[in-house]
Amino acid sequence: MSARGVLQAGVVARLQAVLEGGVYDAPPVRSALPYAVVDEPVLSDWSTTTWRGREGRVVVTLHDGGERPVRLRAALAAAEEAVEALDADLGEGWRLVRVQMLRSRVLRVGERWRGTSEFLVRMYRES
Repeated sequence: MSARGVLQAGVVARLQAVLEGGVYDAPPVRSALPYAVVDEPVLSDWSTTTWRGREGRVVVTLHDGGERPVRLRAALAAAEEAVEALDADLGEGWRLVRVQMLRSRVLRVGERWRGTSEFLVRMYRES
């Protein structure tokens, strides 16, 4: 599996363990609220002459309803803690070096609330 696939699968699995509702690796056609989507990571080369590495961004978006985003804010905080506490061993030889939350936002979109957190990630592949 690619670095992108391993990272996205790791984030999805971690969020499934801590969030109520569904956690998806692409926007679902139908889903009950609340649910989360882990966007496909955007990665660039972070290699040296002796090892392969990737640096990039991964975005987690939570969706919820209601008059106020109280439940969404709590879920977003839990998701941020979970992603920052990802296991360094992602599988298939890929290891996380750094996970840092860069920005987070909650906003109303139509009749729903959406919370988004973006993370910087650095990872390398063990030989």
